[in-house]
Amino acid sequence: MTGPELTAGQDFAEVKGLAAGGLAVKTDSRLVAPGDVFVALPGREDAARYIPDALSRGAAYVVARPGVALPEGATATLVRHPDPRAALGELAAAYFRTDQHKLTLIGITGTNGKTTVAYLLEHLLATAGRKVGVIGTVNYRWPGFSLKAPLTTPSCWQLHELLSNMAAAGVDTVIMEVSSHSLDQQRVAGLCFNLALLTNVTQDHLDYHGTMDAYFKAKAKLFAEVPAADKVGVINFDDPYGRMLLSRHPRAVGYGLVYPGTCEGPGLVGEILECTSNGLRLGMSFGDKRWDLTSPLIGRHNAQNLLAAQAAGLALGLKPRQLKALSTFLGVPGRLERVVNDRGLDVFVDFAHTPDALENVLRTLDELEFRRILTVFGCGGDRDRAKRPLMGEAVCRYADVVVLTSDNPRSEDPLAIMRDVKPGLAACAGVMEEPDRRRAIALALAEMERGDVLLIAGKGHEDYQEIKGVRYPFSDAKVVRELIAGKD
Repeated sequence: MTGPELTAGQDFAEVKGLAAGGLAVKTDSRLVAPGDVFVALPGREDAARYIPDALSRGAAYVVARPGVALPEGATATLVRHPDPRAALGELAAAYFRTDQHKLTLIGITGTNGKTTVAYLLEHLLATAGRKVGVIGTVNYRWPGFSLKAPLTTPSCWQLHELLSNMAAAGVDTVIMEVSSHSLDQQRVAGLCFNLALLTNVTQDHLDYHGTMDAYFKAKAKLFAEVPAADKVGVINFDDPYGRMLLSRHPRAVGYGLVYPGTCEGPGLVGEILECTSNGLRLGMSFGDKRWDLTSPLIGRHNAQNLLAAQAAGLALGLKPRQLKALSTFLGVPGRLERVVNDRGLDVFVDFAHTPDALENVLRTLDELEFRRILTVFGCGGDRDRAKRPLMGEAVCRYADVVVLTSDNPRSEDPLAIMRDVKPGLAACAGVMEEPDRRRAIALALAEMERGDVLLIAGKGHEDYQEIKGVRYPFSDAKVVRELIAGKD
């Protein structure tokens, strides 16, 4: 004989009430303690298979999808729920009381630019007097606290815990980078976003999503499926997928450099007045308002990022005069970050690891009229193989000297990854291959002459290289400084 069964609906409220009273909820059966709730999350590997293990460790409640049964003789209470992932979000909100915190929650999604826009918004809102927390690719942080980020968007339970800790620390505004994986897996379940922002949609993560359509649909969930229904949308109308999203949410605030004329809502239109190695000067119009902005950030892609931050600021009630605070923002770690060195070489590291991101950063350097562009890059292992030759093509369009190397090979053979890239480099004249990333950087530095610029792409702010499941200390910027200083 098995224990009692509850359904979703009213009976699920009993478990929510227990969670609100402090009953722990686990999604990993190995972490279950006596009396806990175990939520069996469906997915590529259905957690229902771990229910016996959770029961053996003393789970008192099991939340699972319809059709799942407990083993004969189990005394735990089975709670059937049509969507266990959504149930986890509700339980997390009850446990951490995140539905009661008065936080302004901003979600940023897109293939490229999420981190830069998050940093820009953090700077803008903090200057305007808000106490800001950030959950993103580099770290999870708020004033007085910082934790290195293992994932762009953490697990559902950790998200709610982070938000609860931020609220306790006096944070009033949270900026979150929201990945397509987290939207597809409902890691943001139970959260109520006040503003959703789309930077762009270009090829990435097709190993997971399969098609660009599925990838876009995952990102669009931030606007259509995640509460609150009345949240503000901020959407890039220069991006084809952004225009598609605007057609579905026409009252959103659009932004970009080429106004499409199809927005029902207001549009922030920018113009690049100057783009040099010293930075950008932009002119903006929003309705009958006009203003300009200077920034030390360089490149057209950063013009887009600056517009995104300003559009979000306007949507949150800031005035154009307050947006000029962005002129004092100096940059993001690992995003076209200059590596200052004793030899005065122009060396930049950047996180670009998609074809579009590489195109953007290399086009930026090309527009600055360096004598030659040298590029060190590789592709990550266990990720979208289809983008590898496309990344090669992007590099080949701009670089005079290419050094193909390893990124984070993970479980793959670095030489096999490099073979996947090489068809995209077929038209390049100067290609060197060196799977050891440190040696590859050394080769590129040895090739540099006066007037050249070197881009080391793919890892940016990362301080490790992942090989065969092990993360070894490795920082592109640190390696450059060591090599220039003559350290082997």
